[in-house]
Amino acid sequence: MVISGCSGGGKSTLLAELEARGYAVVEEPGRRIVKEELAADGPALPWVDGAAFAGRAMAVALADRVAARRLSGWVFFDRGLIDAAAALQHLTREPALDGIGPLHRYHRRVFFTPPWPEIYATDADRHHDLDAAIAEYDRLLSAYPSLGYEVIVLPKVGVSERADFILHTLMNSPRSGRY
Repeated sequence: MVISGCSGGGKSTLLAELEARGYAVVEEPGRRIVKEELAADGPALPWVDGAAFAGRAMAVALADRVAARRLSGWVFFDRGLIDAAAALQHLTREPALDGIGPLHRYHRRVFFTPPWPEIYATDADRHHDLDAAIAEYDRLLSAYPSLGYEVIVLPKVGVSERADFILHTLMNSPRSGRY
C-alpha cells in the first residue's frame, strides 16, 4: 500500500502512526539514500545529481517490494517505485514510467497527502521549496492514474484520523493485493 503525495504533507508521520498500530512499514527510499550519500560524501543526492538519485531510488524501491513479500498483512510504503520513476522521467525526459508493468504493481488504491503549507518545512533531507513540492505532487497525481491506480487524497486532519481513514477505507474495499 503506497502512501505518496506532496513532500512535507505528513507521509512519514503517518507511516510512524501505522507502524505504532502494528502494521509493517517501509521507509521512503529517498530519505535512506540521502543518509547514505551524505555519510559517504556521495553524489547521488537530489540537489547534486537528481537523475542518479532517482535511478537509485528506483532500485531501492524494487528491492523493498521483494523484501516486503516476507511480511504478513498490510505493508505500507512511504513512496515507491512509481514516485522514483516519475522523478527520473521528469529529469531525463526518458520514458521511465513505461517500464513499470504488472510485475511491479502495488495495491490498486494509493493514498496521497495533499500540499499542506501549514505543516510544510525543509530539513536536512528536503531542500526544495513548497512550489517544487507541489509541482512534484501534480506529476504524481497524473502518473499513478495513468498506470491504473486509484488515488485517494487524504484529508487535512490529525495523524490519528488519517490512519483511521486509511484503515477504514481498506477494510471496506475488496482486496487486490497486500501492498
